[in-house]
Amino acid sequence: MAAPLLQKLSESLGSPEPAVRLILSILIGYPCAAVYRQFLFHQPATVLHLFHLFSGLALAAFNFGAQLYHSAVCVLVQFLMLRLMGRTVTTVLSSFTFQMFYLLAGYYYTATEQYDIKWTMPHCVLTLKLVGLAFDYYDGGKEPSKLSAEQRIGALSSVPSLLEVAGFSYFYGGFLVGPQFTLRSYQKLVAGELSDCPGQPPNSVFPAMKRFALGFFFLVIYAIFGPYYQDSYYLTDEFEAQPFWYRCVFILLWGKVMLYKYVSCWVIAEGVCILTGLGYNGMVDGKHQWDACANMKVWLFETTPLFGGTIASFNINTNAWAARHVFKRLKFLGNKTLSHVSTLLFLTIWHGLHSGYILCFSMEFFIITVERQAQALVRDSPLLTRLANSPLYPLIYVVQQFLHWLFMGYPLVAFCLFTYDKWLKVYSSVYFCGHVFFLVAYLILPYLRKALVPKKRTE
Repeated sequence: MAAPLLQKLSESLGSPEPAVRLILSILIGYPCAAVYRQFLFHQPATVLHLFHLFSGLALAAFNFGAQLYHSAVCVLVQFLMLRLMGRTVTTVLSSFTFQMFYLLAGYYYTATEQYDIKWTMPHCVLTLKLVGLAFDYYDGGKEPSKLSAEQRIGALSSVPSLLEVAGFSYFYGGFLVGPQFTLRSYQKLVAGELSDCPGQPPNSVFPAMKRFALGFFFLVIYAIFGPYYQDSYYLTDEFEAQPFWYRCVFILLWGKVMLYKYVSCWVIAEGVCILTGLGYNGMVDGKHQWDACANMKVWLFETTPLFGGTIASFNINTNAWAARHVFKRLKFLGNKTLSHVSTLLFLTIWHGLHSGYILCFSMEFFIITVERQAQALVRDSPLLTRLANSPLYPLIYVVQQFLHWLFMGYPLVAFCLFTYDKWLKVYSSVYFCGHVFFLVAYLILPYLRKALVPKKRTE
């Protein structure tokens, strides 16, 4: 009965059935959170773990059927590693190797030439959860003085039970699309500690509904405009026949609309976490904060004219995970650039095996490098500083924002089209304008610095 209804719903919405299942599954998190608040908040930890486990398994079965065994295998193996190997570097390396190998094997055996919603989608979220769990368990065996503040917050004092790991892994608020959170946060949720009124369900209905409304707003925007900005249009003769300016504007608008499908899913899922209390982040300046699971800074995302600002506002928890468990743990390399490149390489592989991911993240690194040099030039040049603070800035902002959105969509072409033959066709049609623009900027910035930055006087 459910299958024909879903098919009719997907046809009426003009969306693939797997996408409809995914959105419905994220939305189901709200009634699950309501049941938890109303009936289960004061129940023992075992009851809560079972509720989270079976609700998450039901969502996995609804979306992926029998393929849910992939996640179950990885959760069980992760628990056995913690229990049998202890707090050792071997545990961390074994966890990282096994979980990443399983994910990449899944990518390899299920790969197609387009983006499909399949079991590997939530599995990439689960992979970070389980690898992070191994790191946190390892950190729990160190002296607190040897840990950073972030590591102390996530460190585990004892080995978790299988039921605890399973409840953490399948928690309905984060299983499908994230956000990332630590087992320590999950333990506090189960203990009823994540509330603005200790011992009682949190007063988080209004903050949760605000995020739901915002996420639903972006979902509506994507549903309305998404059909007009399809990835497949890039490969048509019609796109090829359009003038250069049109192709560039299409990339700009396509990039904005395409990102809204991620924004909507993350913001709606964040609302579920807030409703349960997992989003509680203490009190600042006398106000309770509900942003512990925020994966988007929507206002910053919409208004920043900087590429760095967009990155800082987008997929926050995944970026924070990569910073905490990859970038900062590579401190022994003694080179921030090398650590940054290594982190981006990890994120590239974590996303998948297509060449488009490699091009997208390498382009991101190059763009950020050029932008930082340009920011330093504006900061150090009296002329450019005056110009940035002059009445002309609104005009400068409009031009900067146009370039920002255009060249934000530009590397996403490779990210979404995956394969070499497709993204090369699109980039050729716009004469590799993004590559040319940032290469020229990179080459001329040193000369502009010489011309516009006064030399320091030496006494």
